[in-house]
Amino acid sequence: MADEYVLLGASEFIKDRLYFATLRTKPKTTANTHYFSTDDEFLYENFYADFGPLNLGMLYRYCCKLNKKLKSFTHSRKRVIHYTSYDQRKRANAAVLIGSYSVIYLKRSPEEAYRTLISGNNTAYLPFRDAALGDCTYNLTILDCLQGIRKALQYGFFNFETFDVEEYEHYERVENGDMNWIIPGKILAFSGPHPRSKIENGYPLHAPEAYFPYFQGHHVTAVVRLNRKIYDGQRFTDGGFEHYDLFFVDGTTPSDLITRRFLHVCESTEGAVAVHCKAGLGRTGTLIGCYLMKHYRFTAADAIAWIRICRPGSIIGPQQDFLEDKNGHNTFKKVFRPFTQYFVEAPLAAITALSRLGYDATSLAHLYLGSFSHSSPGLLKLCQVGWGPSLRSYFQVSRDVRSGSSLGHSRTFRDLSRSHSCIALAMCLGSLSCWKVILRHSLRSRALIKNLSVLCSIHVSLDPD
Repeated sequence: MADEYVLLGASEFIKDRLYFATLRTKPKTTANTHYFSTDDEFLYENFYADFGPLNLGMLYRYCCKLNKKLKSFTHSRKRVIHYTSYDQRKRANAAVLIGSYSVIYLKRSPEEAYRTLISGNNTAYLPFRDAALGDCTYNLTILDCLQGIRKALQYGFFNFETFDVEEYEHYERVENGDMNWIIPGKILAFSGPHPRSKIENGYPLHAPEAYFPYFQGHHVTAVVRLNRKIYDGQRFTDGGFEHYDLFFVDGTTPSDLITRRFLHVCESTEGAVAVHCKAGLGRTGTLIGCYLMKHYRFTAADAIAWIRICRPGSIIGPQQDFLEDKNGHNTFKKVFRPFTQYFVEAPLAAITALSRLGYDATSLAHLYLGSFSHSSPGLLKLCQVGWGPSLRSYFQVSRDVRSGSSLGHSRTFRDLSRSHSCIALAMCLGSLSCWKVILRHSLRSRALIKNLSVLCSIHVSLDPD
C-alpha cells in the first residue's frame, strides 16, 4: 500500500518500471519495488553558495548505476524508484541526473524530460547559481541543464559508450593539472600555470612544462592566457605551442575586441586550444561560451550549463549576463547560421566554404553531426554500417584508422557510395595518413568515382598541404 502511495506522487519515466520521487523518509525496498537514492553518494564540492549541477563524471557514474539496476535480473520484475529528499539542493541535483539519463538513453527531448520531472507531486526545483560571493543575479534552471546536455550530445561532445571517467576524474584534480575538455579535441580549460612547480600552502602549482606531455599527446597546439603574466609565455613557445595573451580583469567581461581575437585564435588554430585565466573558471568559461554560441548554436544558458557540468564553478557574476546579452548577437550569426541547412542539402559546399574561413576538421565534424537530429536517417546509417558502434564517436573512428584497424572499410564505402554521409566519415579522419587509408579502401570497395572526388575535394579544402 505504501508503494502505491509513493507511485501516485512520483514522476514516471518508463511506464511501470522507472520513477522519480521526493520523499520525507527513507523507504524500504519491497518485493515489487526497489528504491535507491544518490543524495549522499554524488556530492557537489562548492566554492561558495553554489551547489550544482554535478559534474560529467558523476553523471556518467549515475547512468551506469541506473543502467545496471534496470538490467539486473534481481530487479527485472520490480519498479525502480530513484528517490530524493526535500533538501532543495540535493533534489535539484538528483533531478538533473535522472532528467539527463532520460535525454541520453531514453531519447527524450529536454522539454519532455522536464515535464516528467514536474509531474505527480513534484513541484518546481531550486535553480542553480554561480560560484561567486554575494547575491545570485542569474538562475540556471533544470531545463537549462537538460538542454545543455542535449546540445552537447547532439554535437558529439561526449559519448558514454567511450567516455573514460577515470581520466576525467584524474585530470580534473588540482594535483594533476586541473584540466577539463569543454569541446573534446578543440577547447580545453585549465588552471593558470606558475613560474615553477611547487606546493604552496598545501596547494599544488604547476610550471608550463608540466603540461607539455599531456598537451602534446592530445594535439593541443595553442595556449591562450587571459590573466596577468605570472609565467613567461615564451616557455610555451619554446615547447612548440603558440601562445596568446588576451588579458581582461578577473571577474569582469571581455571587450568585443578580446572576444573577436579569441574566436579568431580558435578558428584559425590547427589542433586544440588550451585556455586559462587564474583559476580557469570565470574568464576562461566566458570566452569558451562565446565560441559555443557562435559555432554550435548554444544559447547562453545552454553554454553555461554545459561548461559548468564539464568544469564546475565556471562563469560568474556579470559574465552570465554578458553571455545572455550575446544571444542573437550579429558576431555569432555571421558564419554559422547560414550554413546549417547547407550541411543537409549541400554538404560539400558548406564544408569547403567553412574550411576556407579557418575551420579545422574537428570543428567541421562537430558541425556536420550537429546538423542532424537523432532521428536523421543519414546519421543513423553512418552509425550502423562499417565499423558499427564505433562510428558513433568520430574520435573512436580516428583512433581505429590510426591504429590500422581496417576491418569494415570496404563494406562502409560500398554501403555509403550513394550517400553523402561518407563526407562525415571523411571529416572524422583528418590526417594525411588517414586519407591514404580511406582512399585505398574506397578503390577496393569500388566506390563511385563521384564519391572519390568528394573525398579528394574535402582533403584539398581541409589540408591543402
